[in-house]
Amino acid sequence: MSSNVVLSSATRQNLLSLQTINQTTSITQEHLATGLKVASAVDNAVLFFQAQSLNDRASNLAQYKANIDQSISSLTTATQASQSVVTILQQMQGLLDSAKTETTSQQTATQTQFDTLAKQLNNLVNDASYQGLNLVNSTASVLTVQFSTLSTSTLKIKGTNQLVSKLVTAASTVAASKIASKLVSGGFASVSSKTSRFDAAFNDLQTAIASAQADAQSLGGNVTFLNTRLDFTSQYMTTLQGGADKMTVADVNVESTNLVTLQTQQQLAIQSLSIATQSEQNVLRLFH
Repeated sequence: MSSNVVLSSATRQNLLSLQTINQTTSITQEHLATGLKVASAVDNAVLFFQAQSLNDRASNLAQYKANIDQSISSLTTATQASQSVVTILQQMQGLLDSAKTETTSQQTATQTQFDTLAKQLNNLVNDASYQGLNLVNSTASVLTVQFSTLSTSTLKIKGTNQLVSKLVTAASTVAASKIASKLVSGGFASVSSKTSRFDAAFNDLQTAIASAQADAQSLGGNVTFLNTRLDFTSQYMTTLQGGADKMTVADVNVESTNLVTLQTQQQLAIQSLSIATQSEQNVLRLFH
C-alpha cells in the first residue's frame, strides 16, 4: 500500500507559491540587513566582479593619493625655505646699505652680522628636509611622484641649490664665513667712501634673490599642480566607489516596499492555502 500523500492541485500550487514568496522575502530581508543587493558572486557574478574591480582601482588610487599628499608637503617645505632665503638675502642687502655711511668700527660689526646671516641662511637651507628629502640644498635631489600604476604617469621635480656659495656668484668659491670679504674686497672697513663696492655687492645679492624667487615660483607651481591632481584623484576615487555602489548597494526604499508587498502576498497565500484545505476537509465530512 502506498504511503505517499497526494495533494490536490490547488493545495500544491498554493504551497509552491508560498515557498517562492518565503524565499524572496528572505532575500529582501538580507538586502535590508546588509545594505547590499549583491553581496557575493552567487548573487550576481557579473556585477559582483565589476564592482570589485572598481573598488580595487579606488583602493590603489588611495595609496597614490597619500604619496601625492606627502609630496605636496615636501614641496611646501622647500617653497617656504626659498621664501625665507629671499628674506635673509634682503636683510643682508639692508646691512650693505647701512655700511655705506657707517664708521670703520661700525662697518666691522656690520660685517660680522652679514657673515652670521650667511651662515644662518646655509643652516636654514640644510634644515629644510622632509622625510629625508631636501629639495633646496642640492641639484642632485629629485622628487618623483607616481600618480597611477602606469609607468608614464609620474612627475619628477629636480632639487635646487640655494646655499650661499651657489646663490651668490661672487662667493661661489668661498665659505659663508668669508662672504663679506669676497663680495667687498678687503672687508667692509676697507671700503671707506667707495660705496660702489657696496653697490656691486648689493647687485650680486639682488641676482641671488632673483634666483631664489625663481626657485620658489617653480616649486610653488608644482604644489599648485599637485593639489589639482590630488583633488582629481579624490574625485576619481569617489566616482569609482559610486559606480561600484550602483551595482551592489541595495535601494532601501525599494527593498522596504518589496518587503511590505511580499508580506502581504505571504498572508494572502496562507489564506488561500487555508481555503484550499478547507475544501478538502468539506469533502471528508461527507464520509462521516
